[in-house]
Amino acid sequence: MNPMHRAIDLSQTGLLHGGPFGAVVTRNGEIIGEGFNLVVPHRDPTAHAGIVAIRNACRVLRTHNLTGCELHTSCEPCPMCWGAIYWARISKVYYAANRDDAANAGFDDSAFYRQLTLSLPERNIEFVQALEPERVAARAILDAWKALPEKRSY
Repeated sequence: MNPMHRAIDLSQTGLLHGGPFGAVVTRNGEIIGEGFNLVVPHRDPTAHAGIVAIRNACRVLRTHNLTGCELHTSCEPCPMCWGAIYWARISKVYYAANRDDAANAGFDDSAFYRQLTLSLPERNIEFVQALEPERVAARAILDAWKALPEKRSY
């Protein structure tokens, strides 16, 4: 099946489960992961269609690195999904509807896009760095990670 057609079919399924979005991950033209929006039924704000599809593809391929894979999605990815796409190293994204179409349906991510461009003090949600003892402890763990000879970077 055409991956974009499958993503759109999955968005129809998502429509019945609280979010009209669908996505598939392909490798060499074969669908290896798919998903539709599960935010409401799973009570999970991260269960967007693109992330569900990425999680399923990673499970199938037994890796966190989807280099060489493509994402086909019924709508332009939101900032959270965009981040997941980059962390997964997906090579190409195809989308049908765009962010303006999503906003028109009540899924307006423009505030999130704006927040990403602001400095920490300007953002709507306050971000507070821990005190020095906690920063030192956290940096020590990061340094230990850096020193590991056989780590799996991502």
